[in-house]
Amino acid sequence: MAWKVGAALTAALTMGIAGSLPQDPSPQRAAWRAQYRAPEAIPFPENNPYSRAKAELGRRLFFDSILSGDRTRSCVSCHQPDLAWTDGRRRALGRAGGDLEFHTPSLFNLAWQDGRFGWDGKFRDLEAVAFGPISAPNNMNLGAEEAVARLAADPDYAAAFAGAFPEPGPAVTRERIEAALATFERLIVSAPAPFDRWIAGDERAITEAAKRGFDLFNGRANCAACHSGWSFSDGSFHDVGVGRGDDIGRGRFVPTSQALRYAFKTPGLREMRGRAAFMHDGSLDSLAMVIDLYDRGGIDRPSRSREIRPLNLSAAEKADLLAFLNTLNADTTLSVAVADLPADAPKP
Repeated sequence: MAWKVGAALTAALTMGIAGSLPQDPSPQRAAWRAQYRAPEAIPFPENNPYSRAKAELGRRLFFDSILSGDRTRSCVSCHQPDLAWTDGRRRALGRAGGDLEFHTPSLFNLAWQDGRFGWDGKFRDLEAVAFGPISAPNNMNLGAEEAVARLAADPDYAAAFAGAFPEPGPAVTRERIEAALATFERLIVSAPAPFDRWIAGDERAITEAAKRGFDLFNGRANCAACHSGWSFSDGSFHDVGVGRGDDIGRGRFVPTSQALRYAFKTPGLREMRGRAAFMHDGSLDSLAMVIDLYDRGGIDRPSRSREIRPLNLSAAEKADLLAFLNTLNADTTLSVAVADLPADAPKP
């Protein structure tokens, strides 16, 4: 199920086309650009369709500490809007202090991610993610049964659930908590960026260095093999040569697969300026360091993705790649769909 993107996004993406410069210098670049056109809709699954009441309930739950055992944490404790829906740390902070296992992933553009969720794919879909952190002892530390009982005992929440889920049965259930949170999270959409205006036809939207970086990204550097499409993620799992020792990612759940040993989910690349660290373990402090990692090819081992190899980029080429990646930051830090829940259909 999908909903139409609003007119504001369409206008933002087409702004400036009338002043466009000459065509792309090569047919190959034109073909690549066609793969990054902005979506016309936010997709929602058939078993959890959009409704405004459900989205508003999900937003309320996301920001409310009622879903933590001692009422001191909430989803927004780790996923802060002004930090690209991350937390500004290398790894998430545990309830008792100290680091959790992984770097907090951004929540941007989850509606376009298929397959399993989590750095190691432990969650079957977005709905299944919620009670991972909610019930984890060193995170929010609230069991599912207690969460349901706590919300059902709150008259305001009981009424909100009944309004969002008019179907027969108990108003508050674990499944309905999951559905509401996932509905809200699918509305967290990155705002249009200079890159989008360029894709829409405005040649002045990004620099010549960024255009060369785009060519590298899709060509010799081969970044698009994994970071593909508008959200810049194939939704899959790859060993890019980072994990070590027992940090084996997807291999923990598929031990018979050599290819999935040390494989972690491909993150999207939009709005990276708000992220203080990169990779699943937060081990790299800057995008320049990420580019250096891929230039080296990471750790050479049997499980390393066939798409990863030493690139031997020049300093100028690395600078062009960085210039391109910076065009994926929007002109505003607001995620438009979340800034004001619409009356009818969600829109980025």
